[in-house]
Amino acid sequence: MKEQIDQIRTEAAGFDITSADKLEQYRLRFLSKKGLVSELFEAFRSVSGEEKKLYGKELNFLKQEVEGRWQAQKEALESTAVTENSGIDLSRPPQPRELGSRHPLSLVRQEIIRFFEGLGFNISEGHEIVDDWHNFGALNFDNDHPARDMQDTFFVQTHPDILLRTHTSTVQVKEMQLGNLPIRTISPGRVYRNETVSARSHMQFHQVEGLYIDENVSFADLKQTLYLFATEFFGRDLKVRFRASYFPFTEPSAEMDVSCFICNQEGCSVCKHTGWVEILGCGMVDPNVLENCGIDSKKYTGYAFGMGIERMTMLKYQMRDIRLFYENDLRFLKQFKSEI
Repeated sequence: MKEQIDQIRTEAAGFDITSADKLEQYRLRFLSKKGLVSELFEAFRSVSGEEKKLYGKELNFLKQEVEGRWQAQKEALESTAVTENSGIDLSRPPQPRELGSRHPLSLVRQEIIRFFEGLGFNISEGHEIVDDWHNFGALNFDNDHPARDMQDTFFVQTHPDILLRTHTSTVQVKEMQLGNLPIRTISPGRVYRNETVSARSHMQFHQVEGLYIDENVSFADLKQTLYLFATEFFGRDLKVRFRASYFPFTEPSAEMDVSCFICNQEGCSVCKHTGWVEILGCGMVDPNVLENCGIDSKKYTGYAFGMGIERMTMLKYQMRDIRLFYENDLRFLKQFKSEI
């Protein structure tokens, strides 16, 4: 029987399978009910017990080898047939696939997030539809506070207490309410204000606001953090200044300006011929805001800041029209392909 096994193995290995007809001949010759392998198994039943132990494993190996070659050749022929029928010329070089590009707002948003994550800030996000208390009340806006007029708001008509958030400070309120101190977080997101769409303003835009609350936090900590951010984002030759300002939820409050890197402070339309460009607002968190959110203002202090991503992007790439971000013009977006 050993000679028969070797003979069939040799014949099957040398069988020329170059077409579907040859494959079928191979199957009939070796694997059909009347094929050589089946006949060999039939003869194996009549051999003695000692021979069964000796040749049983060899016979199973032979069957696996013959079936394996049949399956492999079958798949190869099917693959060749698909390629030939599809008209694909495998000798042709591939067509290059053009890579997409990322939106400039996404690029700048991620750059800002990476910087503050490096300083230990975590990311917090919240809902874009909020109640009046989270958007105004908790942040020191009284019902008749004139600062409410600074932010023309989209209210839900059937629920006057519900609105589209005008800043991501609503997320900071929720973080303070959780009471997991110290707090070091930034809140990126989309905000809405009822403004006329023009080259300089839009009714929807994006912000990144930051909050740091702990014991003994000072204005000097705020200045150093923002100075480091500005020089990393725009360049180390930048000049920075802080101007006193007013925000209901911070006291003292300031606006941060950087030297105009477009005209080198000689004066241009971007800096309105002042040599300085405002990039963000900031200040120490008002004690009333801390108390509104359940934080002991006698023990804890903190600072907050906020910047518009569109404004930062326009400055970084020297753009003059905010509407470009929302027009989905491929000619515009393709310019940022190298930024992937």
